[in-house]
Amino acid sequence: MAKGNEPLLNSTLPPPFLIDSSHIGLITTYTMVFIAGVCGVIKMSFLLVRMNTLSVTTTAVINLVVIHSFFLVTVPFRLYYYATDKWTFGLPFCKFVSGMIHFHMYLTFLFYMIFLVIRCLIFFQWKDKVEFYRNLHAVATSTAVWILAFVIVAPIVWCTYGTTGTYGNNTCFRFHQELERAPVKVLNYVLITVMVSITCTLLGLQVFMLLKVVKKLSGTVWSHQEFWAQLKSFFFVWVIMFCFLPHHFFRIYFIEHVNDQQLDTVNEIFLSITAISCLDLFSFVISGSNILRQRISALSCC
Repeated sequence: MAKGNEPLLNSTLPPPFLIDSSHIGLITTYTMVFIAGVCGVIKMSFLLVRMNTLSVTTTAVINLVVIHSFFLVTVPFRLYYYATDKWTFGLPFCKFVSGMIHFHMYLTFLFYMIFLVIRCLIFFQWKDKVEFYRNLHAVATSTAVWILAFVIVAPIVWCTYGTTGTYGNNTCFRFHQELERAPVKVLNYVLITVMVSITCTLLGLQVFMLLKVVKKLSGTVWSHQEFWAQLKSFFFVWVIMFCFLPHHFFRIYFIEHVNDQQLDTVNEIFLSITAISCLDLFSFVISGSNILRQRISALSCC
């Protein structure tokens, strides 16, 4: 029984072992994301020099490299915070770093969707190839996307994000009180519905295309370039399902239980899973290796 002069423990605080284990997991995840992500961005940057810049697919990959680079710059600040459990860079910069992971997720999803839609158009022979007429058109299209994201959307989010609740200067990434606002709830439900619907559609198309290619090819499918092309397309759908959808499914529950402080830590874990999408370029480069293809083909023959 607690004595009268002893303060009662706050039952809403997460237990210490949950805090310690979650920070270790977050540090491990973001460290892996930072190292592999930087390697992937550097390697892909060299490969893009030799690729057709008029291709819409190449333009999407270039923009993917850019958004990954922007996000990776903010990762060391997250690692510092999780290691020290103290934010020393001020609330405005905390809002920037916190919002950057959401911008990274949705812009990455947009470029994935562009890539997959182009693959569908080519597969069903609606287009032999999808290219811009001039390099200026590719630059203008990319510029329009970035203007929409960082000149129109970002200022609106900046002016409304982190303004409802009371947040300390020594803590960061805990803007859960914003979810209590009705417009924010509606926006989140709309984003969840749109992402899940598009992902299910793309998954169905990719499964259909992959099965059709396997049925058409004879012999070992691992030795055919067309099969590898479809496998790369399916890889992007897998990244969406593994990295983005778990966070959105959890957010449905989190919105309705926003005052549960233990869910703050769980939400950070699911957000860190979205950052694993930075490994796509690294995996994309590895999967394109001729040596890897030969070894897989040899294993399938055995």
